[in-house]
Amino acid sequence: MEKLNNFYINRLKEHQKKLNQISKRINLIRLLRFIVFLGVAIAVYLTFHYAYIPFVVGSIGGILFSLLVVKHQGFKEKRKLIKIKCAFNENEISMLNGNFNNKPDGKEFINPHHHYSNDIDLFGKGSFFQYLNRTKTMRGKRTLASILTKNNVDAIEEKQKALQELSRKTQWREHFSALAQSISPNHKKALTISTWLKNFEAKLSGFPVVFPKIFSGISLVLIGLVSFGLISFTLITIWFFIGLSISAIYFNKTQYTYNSISNLRDVFKQYYLLLEQIEIENFTSTFLNRKKSEIKKKEKKASIIFKAFSNILDAFDQRNNLIIGVVGNGLFLWDIHIALKAEKWIKTYQSVVENWFHVVDFFDAYNSLAVFTFNHPNYVFPAIQKESQTIKALDLGHPLLKASNRVANNFTIDNGEFFIITGANMAGKSTFLRTVSLAIIMANCGLPVCASSFEYTPIKLITSMRTSDSLTNDESYFYSELKRLKFIVNEISNATYFIILDEILKGTNSKDKAIGSNQFVEKLTTSKSTGIIATHDISLCALADEYSQIQNYYFDAEIVTDELFFDYTMKKGVCKNMNASFLLKKMGIV
Repeated sequence: MEKLNNFYINRLKEHQKKLNQISKRINLIRLLRFIVFLGVAIAVYLTFHYAYIPFVVGSIGGILFSLLVVKHQGFKEKRKLIKIKCAFNENEISMLNGNFNNKPDGKEFINPHHHYSNDIDLFGKGSFFQYLNRTKTMRGKRTLASILTKNNVDAIEEKQKALQELSRKTQWREHFSALAQSISPNHKKALTISTWLKNFEAKLSGFPVVFPKIFSGISLVLIGLVSFGLISFTLITIWFFIGLSISAIYFNKTQYTYNSISNLRDVFKQYYLLLEQIEIENFTSTFLNRKKSEIKKKEKKASIIFKAFSNILDAFDQRNNLIIGVVGNGLFLWDIHIALKAEKWIKTYQSVVENWFHVVDFFDAYNSLAVFTFNHPNYVFPAIQKESQTIKALDLGHPLLKASNRVANNFTIDNGEFFIITGANMAGKSTFLRTVSLAIIMANCGLPVCASSFEYTPIKLITSMRTSDSLTNDESYFYSELKRLKFIVNEISNATYFIILDEILKGTNSKDKAIGSNQFVEKLTTSKSTGIIATHDISLCALADEYSQIQNYYFDAEIVTDELFFDYTMKKGVCKNMNASFLLKKMGIV
């Protein structure tokens, strides 16, 4: 922890040093701009009575001033990026100290009908997503949520290698995140942009593409002829109003195109910068290079193509400038020309743009996974086994618990086995269930897990731990439970799952619950799945005498000198000490 903390502190100091240097340069350029402006003004005043000299001085001064303005803007952009990088490192220092409850929690991704996401604090306040998420784009955030909920057991070793490589690219990850954060596009537009592109309706499809170019060429010739006094100024005035009339005729169509794409400028600027970072970086992992290859085009790089459209959008936005809006349309059919360029770009690339967006979203999401990997050097990457053992873990703990408070457990379960876990209230059963669940999800995503050793056969996860009634659908708690169990039965009939259940049939009476629970567990033993069932119903433990694949484990509590003690350690056997009565008396309830 101290080594990581020092790493981020040193990075922060480096950026703060650069920030001071660049701030000095910005102040120097501001001073130079003032000197140039003042110098030009004095020079023009002193040479005003000389022919051409004031014009030459003013032109040179204007060029110098413009160059300084451009330089000033460039340094401001760099300063903005450095400030974001400072904030990035400050955030990581804060996160290392366990301060993450003020971060986006992903509650919008909570789904009660998902295989496991509603049961294990994957999303919401204090969730694993809130702890993990470092995405800077809304689409990247959704991609990260999708990775966590996909239940995908393919190419795990490839994912591990990708995260190992990406975790080492600390400067690249930091710069990628800073670029993504430096531009904040309209998130709703970013989420729907691919759909919008596919459904875009070109309004100028029948308009000759070369016409604005020919019209502009004629305008330039007329301007030249007027300058040399070869034609009357009246002629170019007539031509100017002809251009305005043509622009007015097509105004509604160009306005439609402008309104449709005006909010996309920041989206494309953000994504072309991020595409460029992906293109210029060298990756060794097959998984990352496969993603990178999706943005390759024979004729041009995806970033250049995106940048071209970003420039078109910038040019289109200039129509709001009075000079361009009037003179540009009158002499060069500016709106029509830019609208045609935009429509041509959309027509050419609308079928491939979505894939390019996905690649950026993927790297944005994988940045979060890589930061987690880098920040947990003591965690282990699971070793993939193809034998009978489903999970063999040493010192398995929950990643959201502080290391000083975390109690780790050794845990081995073979394929087809079911553990029935009993235990006193607050002894650690539910935490253990969530620990195992999260370890499986993390392993399937290619992440290292909170353990000293972890071997497993990749397996999908399904849980039932937080059933609730539904007033909207007029469903009782018991009926909701039955629907969840029915869902599990249907799923395990088609694929192999790791099943985690917390207290089956809570919504019915004790005798009925015991009979139903026994029957359900017996049904599970006939499937190819593996799992853990936590219960307070001791009678369920008798199934271990009938079925060799069922084993009993428990979490215990001790009462010493009228105080309750927990060791949060899983032991083999059936729990004998229950503590509900003790707690009721201890708290003065009875």
